[in-house]
Amino acid sequence: MTSSRQIQLPDTLCYEIQRRFGAQFENIEQLVTFVLEELLRDDPARMDEAEQRTIENRLRDLGYL
Repeated sequence: MTSSRQIQLPDTLCYEIQRRFGAQFENIEQLVTFVLEELLRDDPARMDEAEQRTIENRLRDLGYL
């Protein structure tokens, strides 16, 4: 089992995270872990793929895709 730490986030940020990504992640901790793990990857190509998915999701949320 991995140990963990607590962090504090503003309520407004948590609300927006749940509103936008609640269907994709079970909770905020899962989303934050995913994002930070992606940022720490050494492979730039994987980061580009993650950035591409993020952009596509944003465009989809805005109704452009």
